[in-house]
Amino acid sequence: MTAPEDVPVHRALVREAGKVRLRPRPTPRPSPGELLVTTPVAGLCGTDIQMLRGLRDDPAPVIGHEGVARVVATGPGVPGSLAPGTPVVVNPTHRDDPSFLLGHNVDGLLQEFTLIPATAVRDGLVVPLEQVPDAELGTLVEPLAAVRYALGLLATAGPRTLVVYGDGNIGQLAVRAAHGLLGADVRVLLVHHTPEGRRWSDRHPVPGTEPVGGTAQDGPPPLGDGPTAALLATPRDGTLDALAAALRLGGGDLTVDLFGGLPPGAACDLLPGIDLAAVRAANCAGHPVPAVFTETTTAEGRRVRLTGHRGVGNGHLLKAAAELCRHPALYRDLVTHVVEPAEAARIMNGLSAGRRRNVDGNRLLKLAVRFTPAPASPRERW
Repeated sequence: MTAPEDVPVHRALVREAGKVRLRPRPTPRPSPGELLVTTPVAGLCGTDIQMLRGLRDDPAPVIGHEGVARVVATGPGVPGSLAPGTPVVVNPTHRDDPSFLLGHNVDGLLQEFTLIPATAVRDGLVVPLEQVPDAELGTLVEPLAAVRYALGLLATAGPRTLVVYGDGNIGQLAVRAAHGLLGADVRVLLVHHTPEGRRWSDRHPVPGTEPVGGTAQDGPPPLGDGPTAALLATPRDGTLDALAAALRLGGGDLTVDLFGGLPPGAACDLLPGIDLAAVRAANCAGHPVPAVFTETTTAEGRRVRLTGHRGVGNGHLLKAAAELCRHPALYRDLVTHVVEPAEAARIMNGLSAGRRRNVDGNRLLKLAVRFTPAPASPRERW
């Protein structure tokens, strides 16, 4: 793609013809109500990888919704709290306007400059930060906010045991955040689905977390009689298997959070008549308060509470940023790969070609793409 010489351009990781390519793109000037941000380091998440692999049909050529950004230009009518230079995080999910889903149907942050539409600015989805984690940890703000949302829902059950299914970035974030939100005496188990994930956990132990599976072990050890919570931190094609395993857990009263995505028409034989997608979508972006739970009985006669959520609330984002500022060492090892944009394109194309998550011999949990030093503001050329 080319642009006239008098139009500023920037680098972007663009999906085209089944590949990710580093391309120059014209840098837009914000119209009324819009703003332009730059993201020094942007993250690639599990949902992004699903898009690269064709498991989702989201149309945005530029994906990515993770990272702490900085406002570089504003259109008329943007509030003064979002003046150029302000560090912000963009809430990617609009609760009421389906036309805005950052990095899914609107171009995302895996580029030097991103235009944020007026609907997101007007409705408060660009959130100024007072506590700002460093740029690499900034890629964890949104996923940690989502984890905090899920753990907050599960906390209402007063669990004595938390079982986390999934050994990717979300599962690892969950076991690191669990004791801070559920209490220091809650038993935490992390159920692995790959040997590679188990080996990574063994090399990066989290105090108070019991790693399970991924080896010859068949499942979690026996649970006590107290309330049990399960968080399904799985890709959408693994959620139903994790749900079936969770519904057969021992222990007392069971609450399950359907954190992972769901394939179209997803159903579980153990939960006849339950619309799982509706359960997950009942809570969105922090609403309603109190949150919605579905109480039912499994086909095997066990009572269970089901919940889930889409997106996060602004409060979740602010608390996640503060948590990363307070305890950076607890989370830093999760940013496993920090690369320049050209290298990111190579890695993203490799991830799209198969299911393995190893990159150059190391397990990938969070890919952080460094666009710094950011170019001068495009306003100098407009």
